Amino acid sequence: MGKGISLSGEELAILKGILDGINTVIGNYGWSIVVFTLLLRIVLFPFDYKSRVSMRKTTKLQPQLAALQKKYANDKEKLNRKMSELYKKEKINPLSSCLPMLLTLPILFAMWTALRIIANEQMVSQVFTILQGQTPTMEGWLWVKNLWMPDSPFAAAWPDLNSLQLIPADIWQNAYNALIAQGVTLPAEITYDFAGNLQGTIQAIYAYMEKMPEYVTATSNVPGWSFNLLLTQVDLKTMYNGFFILPILAAVTQYLMTVLQPTQPTGTENQQAAGTGNFMKWFFPLFSLFICSSYNAAFSLYWVMGNIIAAVQNIGINWYLDNKEKREAAIGEGTVK
Repeated sequence: MGKGISLSGEELAILKGILDGINTVIGNYGWSIVVFTLLLRIVLFPFDYKSRVSMRKTTKLQPQLAALQKKYANDKEKLNRKMSELYKKEKINPLSSCLPMLLTLPILFAMWTALRIIANEQMVSQVFTILQGQTPTMEGWLWVKNLWMPDSPFAAAWPDLNSLQLIPADIWQNAYNALIAQGVTLPAEITYDFAGNLQGTIQAIYAYMEKMPEYVTATSNVPGWSFNLLLTQVDLKTMYNGFFILPILAAVTQYLMTVLQPTQPTGTENQQAAGTGNFMKWFFPLFSLFICSSYNAAFSLYWVMGNIIAAVQNIGINWYLDNKEKREAAIGEGTVK
């Protein structure tokens, strides 16, 4: 998908088109994300399987690799050559264990952006519905009232100022132009200058909505439930958007993924690699918790489902390979006898 993790507009359009297409059939973006994630993991399964097989072969070579490191400790060039020869002889590609990550990372960034685009379009549509004095239609999923807002009791289901300020001018302008073409009447008190004064226009829209009783009720705080954190303040919302389930699941499943995908250090690298592994084991779950608590629930759902499906696949692959090795060992013993 381009160089590194950079993504072209065409690639994002294709990914967004796939999501929109699935949603056309299913009729709900939450379940569409679940189906898309399942299909994606099926496509990536051969790479995951190959990676797991390679890691097992590498583990079995540890005694030979340790012997080479000890023998050629003072000759790094010869050590690397001998290790390469051993890998080639055993038909092992040391980099194959990294292949699934190299494939999933660009897709993760692509989904981040694609879902952000969809969320922006949906929230702008909801805002213009509110400005017309109507109740916006929310895209819910199970306990989440609005997929385009965070799954949190500290986030309202209706769009807030922070979420609106992240939406680029072109999405605002396109939605506005479409409404004007349809002859929709919007509040005349607001100057709609998205190209020249985006933030000023958003502030004017938000100020207008704050005068609307229905919006005030939908975004109000529960008295006495305000918490001052180190960097911010959070308030329990009267019409909260969720129960913080997806962020917690994201952290838990990310920890499970880290445990199920251990690194394979060799020789003198053991101590350093073990320290790095322990750091990553806690860093990624905490990072997942932070991202999914502040980002829209749709992306959190993708993150959680991806982890759950990948974990099930890894457990299944390990079970299959364990039984395969036992059968091969039994056959070998039978042949010797």
